Amino acid sequence: MTSLILADGTIFEGESFGAKVDSDGEVVFNTGMVGYPESLTDPSYRGQILTFTYPLIGNYGVPTEEKNEFGFSKNFESEEIHVRGIVVAQASEHHSHFGAVSSLHRWLEHHNIPGITGVDTRALTKKLREHGVMLGKIVQNDATASKEIEDPNKLNLVAEVSCKEVQVYEPNPLPDPVTIIAYDCGMKRNILRSFLKRGVKVVRVPWDFDIDSYDGEFDGLFISNGPGDPKTCVPTIASIKRALERNIPTFGICLGNQLLALAIGGDTFKLKYGHRGGNQPCIECDDKGKALHKCIITSQNHGFAVSEKLPKGWHVWFKNANDGTVEGIRHESGRFFSVQFHPEATPGPEDANYLFDAFIDLLKAEKEGQQSSKRLVSAA
Repeated sequence: MTSLILADGTIFEGESFGAKVDSDGEVVFNTGMVGYPESLTDPSYRGQILTFTYPLIGNYGVPTEEKNEFGFSKNFESEEIHVRGIVVAQASEHHSHFGAVSSLHRWLEHHNIPGITGVDTRALTKKLREHGVMLGKIVQNDATASKEIEDPNKLNLVAEVSCKEVQVYEPNPLPDPVTIIAYDCGMKRNILRSFLKRGVKVVRVPWDFDIDSYDGEFDGLFISNGPGDPKTCVPTIASIKRALERNIPTFGICLGNQLLALAIGGDTFKLKYGHRGGNQPCIECDDKGKALHKCIITSQNHGFAVSEKLPKGWHVWFKNANDGTVEGIRHESGRFFSVQFHPEATPGPEDANYLFDAFIDLLKAEKEGQQSSKRLVSAA
């Protein structure tokens, strides 16, 4: 018998699958019906025990771990599993999919990640919604085992998942491509894929990279998703401030939305149980905060949110249709903006995919304007 023990002493019993090891972390839930390989490899889940509300998980197996031509994962959102454990109502014993090379059980076992199946995930989710996310542990044998649970929110999780050195990705040769500096705070790989397939040259930098130390040419700044409390990312926030002072066009996703808000003098707070899944409705707002006639369904994974109070010149760009929390902010100039949801999806809907194109169009227009100015000066 395997048990999930919550910090308040509540015990959920089930059966073990995956690795037969004990583990602890922050217990959260995801409402997605599909996408477990992408979710488990999403660095934003670092330090968490993930509960799937959908009753059957593992039925289509797991794809290959091979890498693409750029040297990162072809099918996953990173090159490792970041959750500390998973909780499901029923783990499928059999899988069927043309792209599957492993069962979920064997994949978890290979990465030494424990799972517990046979749990009343509906009751667990209701408890987390009422109480809020809480610490917990998966214990293989003795449900009375005493062990202090480490709170992952007190760790610098971003430092754990960020790249360690600058990496440059060049798409298929294009004349005069747009170049961005991308802060990797735990960047999902489909963000990289989304930029590269659009012909953008990406200079991927560690979370604590000093933007003023970069002597190459670039057109814009991107800030990625990532785990944990955004206020631990002090060096990143400082670099974003410098980028704004230098008037560099900036785009952020998820944690990037929170970091941009902190850089401009805004604030963030921890949500009761967060938004995790592929069915979160978001409403676009005008610069007066009035809802426009546009609602998109988004993929989300975050436990913190941005306070609605913003400095002059900034406005709330998107709001969550369920709880009214801030889902995006934008500067009145249109040069700096960010969203709390995931336009790159994986997993989830692609309604917000157009935001990559909007950012790239901005960078191209800026670049063309600069080149035209240089031509006029040269002609004079």
